[in-house]
Amino acid sequence: MNKLGWVTEQRNPKSRDLDKKSVAEILRIMNEEDKSVAEAVSHELEAIERVVHAFVKTYERGGRIFYVGAGTSGRIGVLDAAELPPTFGIPPERVQGIMAGGLEAFFRADESLEDDREAGRIVVREKQMNERDLVIGLTASGETPFVLGCLEEAKRRGITTVGVTNNPNSTITREVDIAVIVVVGPEVIAGSTRLKAGTAQKLVLNMISTTAMIKLGKVYDNLMVDVQANNQKLRRRAESILSELTGADPERIRTALAEAGYEVKPALLMLKANIPYPEAKRLLGKHRGFVREALRELGAEG
Repeated sequence: MNKLGWVTEQRNPKSRDLDKKSVAEILRIMNEEDKSVAEAVSHELEAIERVVHAFVKTYERGGRIFYVGAGTSGRIGVLDAAELPPTFGIPPERVQGIMAGGLEAFFRADESLEDDREAGRIVVREKQMNERDLVIGLTASGETPFVLGCLEEAKRRGITTVGVTNNPNSTITREVDIAVIVVVGPEVIAGSTRLKAGTAQKLVLNMISTTAMIKLGKVYDNLMVDVQANNQKLRRRAESILSELTGADPERIRTALAEAGYEVKPALLMLKANIPYPEAKRLLGKHRGFVREALRELGAEG
């Protein structure tokens, strides 16, 4: 496919003569273009829902989720994977970000790395990916060789594959089990997919991982009850969550959290049902970490 045929490589008529415009005009154009991204994402909600179900199924059976990309797409995947453990208390190996060139390329771009298809295949072998896992490829063009090589090897091993792209009818859309195609149109600067395409990919991953974590019991109501409270700000957040949910006085909350090693979920059960920490942990284990189900058994829901 000719690069000039890719939507993401075309010139945007709304930003012609961009270098002649004032700062205020450039910002207005960028803001107007950015407004269209969420609307473009909305057209792919059905496909994104399928990815969430695949993510949850993978996690529940003990598999791993891999985000694979190059350049901006790779960095977005690494970022989402890195933020899940502190936010939702999951082990870092369960969701991993992989980018062409490794972590060194995260900080220092080397665009040539994305052309190595074999390197994509090799990373699947090095990570010993198997049919229990899920691979999500991220590529604005839908043609990135590193990502395609990874997905090809994953499919050969019977692994479910997902492609997130910004170009319809691209190679990735034909190669994966689930394709999320967010067509955001030409960029303000032609081909600079760190702009709308990158924003769209970030929104999509936010939706996938956050919704999956909710369905895995990592959220109660709209509060992050699996947060790792390992600094002062997060300890205050844990205290605030329990205050919101229980109405208990601050000293009692801090005592419960201390007994629970600052784990919010068992502390919540301890406060709501006046039970000791071991009993709270037992109930959470019985109900796979779902707070609402544990509270229902205790007659303390609501």
